[in-house]
Amino acid sequence: MTTFLSRLETLREHAAAVVAEGIRDGELGSASHAEIAELLAAAGGVGRWVDAALIEIVGEAQARSEGPRDDRLTTHLGCHDVSELVQRAALVGPQTATRLRRAASAVRPRESRLTGETLDPLLPALRSAVLGGMVGLDGVLAVAEPLQAMGSRVGREAVLTADALLAAEARGEGPEGAPPACPDLLRVQAQVWSVALDQDGAELRERATMHRRSLRLGSPTAFGVPVRGMLMPEVAAQLERIFDSLLSPRGRVAFGGGAPDGAGCNGAAAEDEGAWSDDSVPPLDERTRPQRQHDALATVLTVAASSGALPMVGGAAPTLVVTVRAEDLARDRGYAHVDGCEEPVSLAAARHAGCSGVIQRVTLSREGRVVAIGTEERVFNRHQRRALAARDGGCLIPGCGVPAAWCEIHHVEEHARGGRTHTDNGVLLCWFHHRFLDRHGWLIRMVDGVPQVRAPGWNDASGRWRRVTRSATRLKDAVLRR
Repeated sequence: MTTFLSRLETLREHAAAVVAEGIRDGELGSASHAEIAELLAAAGGVGRWVDAALIEIVGEAQARSEGPRDDRLTTHLGCHDVSELVQRAALVGPQTATRLRRAASAVRPRESRLTGETLDPLLPALRSAVLGGMVGLDGVLAVAEPLQAMGSRVGREAVLTADALLAAEARGEGPEGAPPACPDLLRVQAQVWSVALDQDGAELRERATMHRRSLRLGSPTAFGVPVRGMLMPEVAAQLERIFDSLLSPRGRVAFGGGAPDGAGCNGAAAEDEGAWSDDSVPPLDERTRPQRQHDALATVLTVAASSGALPMVGGAAPTLVVTVRAEDLARDRGYAHVDGCEEPVSLAAARHAGCSGVIQRVTLSREGRVVAIGTEERVFNRHQRRALAARDGGCLIPGCGVPAAWCEIHHVEEHARGGRTHTDNGVLLCWFHHRFLDRHGWLIRMVDGVPQVRAPGWNDASGRWRRVTRSATRLKDAVLRR
């Protein structure tokens, strides 16, 4: 056993004892806020030393796995390649194995293929920071990838200068006297150096980006359709802007306070003036950021399809066709089917499509013959949409903030049950609140053509019905009436 291996085994045993004792003794629960931060820093420091060891060992394994196949380390150990060896021995995933190999290629000494002599690593200053325990795997890649992308277009001296300055920033020895930089900050600085030094690389990067751009829809599963791909930077930035515009909190309204309940029109509860406040805490949104981004993308697709600016498909705008048996819809049991998707969807999806789109009834005989085709029914026209935008101002659910132009129109009383396609029966809802209206607890009713909402119990235990709007004009009127 080598001394290095012996010491690593000792370190592993000591680390196991330290971690086990610290957790068993409950020290984390009694630690102060400052001590929690110190514990994170200490554990991160240990992790960087472990990263240094892994990078060195993986680099050595790569060096021994070149040349004739029979002489390779991986062949002797029964592995196809270094990645498989790293995954099996270190018990890491394939992504981590690949990242360790990339890091090793940047900071490990190289061997000349012509002379066999040992050459300096590509980034010697970064290597020193790694061996000094100041830079871990994330930091290495944050610096190495932008600098290595420049290739031979930038002179070696310029690369070494950037390497030295970035390593100093990682150690906390930069010219500004800032503390040690985290990987995200190192990545930003390395990208700035790359752009400054590699003026001719923009076109090459553009070619590589264009070549790798992709968006793939995977095979449908019982839980949805997976998406994967690579967006061009400006496309991703545009999508991020759209996400920010739809997901940023604004126009927040919360229920609470106000006058006691009273009789309103048709026996409805009186309006609570406290509902007009827009500076209180918004209702909780339990969606994760990825879920909210999914819903924002669904909104974008709906708006784009209904904009009239997309090419026609089959003589009409791109239309999502959802079919369902009338009997299943009436019983509220069974499945619906989306044209182009193998997996069935819920009846809630069918109701959502029917509420925001149009319904065409097709009658089939028992043998499957088409015996009757109804006309398309009940879509709100552009004049009605403008009127609803003036009345509601955006998504009717308090705290949502999605503007009117991005909303769908919901039939408060379903059209299939006699509800009219009239402004007295329509309200603006964003895609999320429309699609899951029957699940998130908000109730909507119309009183003399004015929508009222009742919040779920966790948001307002009083159970009051209240008028809500985001229309600036209506809000101003409400203020002036006070």
